[in-house]
Amino acid sequence: MTSRFAELAWHETPMGAISLRRRYDPLLKVEVYEVKLDDEFLMSSLFTVAEVELARLGLAEAVGTDLDVVVGGLGLGYTARTVLNDPRVRSLAVVEVVDEVIEWHRQGLLPFAADLTSDPRTHLIQGDFFAMVDSAEGFDRDEPGRRFHVILVDIDHTPRHLLHSGHAAFYTPQGLRALTDHLHPGGVLALWSNEPPDEDFTAVLAEVFAATQAHVVSFHNPLQQCRAANTVYVARMA
Repeated sequence: MTSRFAELAWHETPMGAISLRRRYDPLLKVEVYEVKLDDEFLMSSLFTVAEVELARLGLAEAVGTDLDVVVGGLGLGYTARTVLNDPRVRSLAVVEVVDEVIEWHRQGLLPFAADLTSDPRTHLIQGDFFAMVDSAEGFDRDEPGRRFHVILVDIDHTPRHLLHSGHAAFYTPQGLRALTDHLHPGGVLALWSNEPPDEDFTAVLAEVFAATQAHVVSFHNPLQQCRAANTVYVARMA
């Protein structure tokens, strides 16, 4: 029988202490995997609809086959695994700043991790996504300057509620233009947010991209027995 609670991993990072926990919810009768940063919940296996939709909506805007995709932020891996379900995807680079999070998947601490780590298209990269955006090298150390068709980002809570103040520059026109240097013409950026659509941020996207849309993704909250919603911003280059 599974124990009611276990802390599977814990590590101190520059942003705070990150931990992976597993608990059994007796009301829902399911095992729940959660990631915390200090005392703040980052993600839970109970709430994955928006992470899945981030990949689905972003890939829906991509044109053609043999797609090369970047995911910024690994977490529990739901976005990355959804990317691999699209047969058009040729390669997937997942950038995660905390090496221990990558090790959770490689060590099989998450029961569904093998779907990601065993796929030959997957490359797990330890690095700072935002620093890579600002670099000429980009997201592929073996092929500096390589461009991608889709970049999916699930790191900060919202474009305003950041995990680290150093991320703020990314959400400006200058920061987003730097990201477009790593996209093919017609390339797509999709970004997850925990809050309703932000008109100011949508306007910033519109300064840089040819087409933008804010998708409201609603889902059932089994803990509070109500509907909840996140936002997925999708922007496409000309």
